[in-house]
Amino acid sequence: MIITSCGNSIDIAKEIAKKLKKKFSPLTISSFPDGDIYLRFNTDVKNKKVVIVQSFQPNSDMSLFDIIFAAETAKDLGAKKVVLVAPYLAYMRQDKRFNSGEAISSRIMAKLLNNSIDKIITIDPHIHRYKSLKDIFTISAVKLTANPVIAEFIKKKMKDVVIMGPDWESYQWAEVIAKQIGAEATVLKKTRFSSRHVTEKMIKPVSIEGKNVVIVDDIISTGHTIAEAAKKAKKMKAKSVTAIGVHGLFVENAIDKLKKAGVDRIFTTNCIEHPTNKIDITPILLKELKKNQ
Repeated sequence: MIITSCGNSIDIAKEIAKKLKKKFSPLTISSFPDGDIYLRFNTDVKNKKVVIVQSFQPNSDMSLFDIIFAAETAKDLGAKKVVLVAPYLAYMRQDKRFNSGEAISSRIMAKLLNNSIDKIITIDPHIHRYKSLKDIFTISAVKLTANPVIAEFIKKKMKDVVIMGPDWESYQWAEVIAKQIGAEATVLKKTRFSSRHVTEKMIKPVSIEGKNVVIVDDIISTGHTIAEAAKKAKKMKAKSVTAIGVHGLFVENAIDKLKKAGVDRIFTTNCIEHPTNKIDITPILLKELKKNQ
């Protein structure tokens, strides 16, 4: 087995290689003067399983392109099997044609990967209208969850908490985590007027006065949804508000937005590298990879 990366998730890739006692060999990726991609394996992959560890952020478009080039090159060099470990899988939110003429990017992304790799392992992909990854992937597709490590983190670091889902989609994470740590969970109903104008109303009422509210979501992107939830929690006299995201994208000054809304602390998993990373998902990936060494 060879562990490699296209540039993202290098720390996770190195840790996986170390714990599995396998070789880590990063790819050489650059470009020709005209901008065409240049990619090279720096070790022999013939008759070996190649594990590409690569989150789709930063630079989701280039990450997808690099993964395809790496997978196709590995197979051309005689690799026995190519496995993609994508802690963050992009393109999943566009899961239908919302407006006439739009690309359904999740299906296009999956089609490209179906043709290039043999198996994908990912963490908490944004599955909304799909029942499972099997709806778009024809290859073996494993969906893992960061819930256990998030629950362990909250249990160790915080007391007297209420877990809040900022919308119904995120409640699946909030409810499971709350049960694992023996806390109450609530959810807010999101009314979206535009991509940047969102209002929240609690539809599973619990008392949060004097409590430490932990808002849990799979993706923190612009931060609007969590910001509105934080404002709601503060109005209801929460003692503190903490935001935890599985995937921290933090676009459009999201950090500042969250702080202005009353979020006291922000933590994320290392699915996407960011200064807020405090929750390590490597053990979850290792457990899965050890099954089929």
